[in-house]
Amino acid sequence: MITSPLCSVEESIDTLLNDFLEQMTQQVEFNAGYSENLAFDYSRLWHFLRYNINNAGDPFIYDKFVKSHAKEFEQKSLQWFAQLYELQNHWGYVTTGGSEGNIYGLFLGRERYPDSVFYASKDSHYSIVKAARLLRIPYTPIDSQLNGEIDYDQLERELSAHRHQSAILNLNLGTTMKGAIDRIERVVDILKRVNITQFHLHCDAALGGMLLPFIDSAPKISFQDYPIGSIAVSGHKFIGSPIHFGIVLTRREYVQKIGKRIEYLGTDDTTITGSRCGLNALFLWYAIATRGQKFAREVVTCLENAQYLRDRLQQIGYNPLLNDFSITVAFKKPPAKVCDKWQLAIEGNLAHVVVMQHISTQKINELIDDLLQAQA
Repeated sequence: MITSPLCSVEESIDTLLNDFLEQMTQQVEFNAGYSENLAFDYSRLWHFLRYNINNAGDPFIYDKFVKSHAKEFEQKSLQWFAQLYELQNHWGYVTTGGSEGNIYGLFLGRERYPDSVFYASKDSHYSIVKAARLLRIPYTPIDSQLNGEIDYDQLERELSAHRHQSAILNLNLGTTMKGAIDRIERVVDILKRVNITQFHLHCDAALGGMLLPFIDSAPKISFQDYPIGSIAVSGHKFIGSPIHFGIVLTRREYVQKIGKRIEYLGTDDTTITGSRCGLNALFLWYAIATRGQKFAREVVTCLENAQYLRDRLQQIGYNPLLNDFSITVAFKKPPAKVCDKWQLAIEGNLAHVVVMQHISTQKINELIDDLLQAQA
C-alpha cells in the first residue's frame, strides 16, 4: 500500500488536521501585526466548496463553454467599488490580492505609455518594485518623509528632470509600515507644474481603499475629480476572508486595446491570471451584501481603538506614530518575546500593530501588559 509522504506510520490524517487546527487557533488569538481582519463569518457559503467555480477571462464576458462561473457576483462587487470611487464606465476584476492588482495597474500604465519612467516612494509595498522589475519599467525611487508619506519636493525634481517622458506613478493610500497617505491632489498639481500630460496614476489602496471613503474628513478617492488610472484594493484586509483576494479597478477605455479573443473559452484575455477562483467573487459579494451598511461603523471602531493603542503606548514610553486617517500604529520595536507572541511586523527599529476589527481594547490591554512585563 502506498502511504502519503505527509503521514508517518504513527500519525493519522485526523491527528495532523487536529494539531494544525489547534495551531491555527492559537496563532489567530494573537495576530496583531498584519492587516488582516479575522472577524468574519462565511459559514452560509461552505456548501459552494463542493464546486469548481471558474471565472476564467474577462469578468464582463460570460464564457461560451465554461458555465460554472460566478461572474454575475463579480460584476456586482465591481459596480459597488466603482460607485465608492466615483468611476463611471468602469472595468476591473477580482484578483488574487493587492500584489496582482498593483502589477496590473503598472501593466496598464506601461501599455498606455511604453516609454514611461516609474516613480514610487521608498515606503511603497514590495510588490510595487517587483512589478516594475517584471515589466521592465525604468524605476526612480522617491524618498519618504518621516511619517512615511512621499517626499513631494523630490518627486517634483525627478519629474522635472524627465519632463519629456511620460510617467507612471504609484501613490500609497496607506503605506505598509506606517499607514501614510500620499495625497493625490498634490501629485496632480506637481504634474501640472512640470507640464507632464501623459501619465498613469496607480493607487495602492490595499487597506486605505476601505478606510478613506468612510471617514468624512479624509482625502477623497475619486476618479471623477482626479485623473486616477487604476486602483488596487485587498479583500482579505479590511473586509476579511479565509481566501485571499482583492480587486483592481480602472477606466474601461484603458483595457479595450489589451485583451485578445480566446476562442475555446469564448472570452477575452484581459486579466493577468487565466482561470480565476469564482469563490473569491462570491465571498466578496457576500461580504458587501451582508456588511456593506456596517463598514462605516467598523471603520470608526478601528480608528477609535487605534487611537486608544497610541495613547497607551505613549503612556509607557514607546513613542508611537499614528498617521491621520490610519489604523496602523508604529512604535519602537519591543523585545523579541513580545514580537513573536503578537506576530508584530518589524522593519528596522520599528514594529507596528494594525488595529483591525478583531483587535479590541481588551486585546490592546493584554499587549500593553506584556510590554510592561518585558520592560520590568
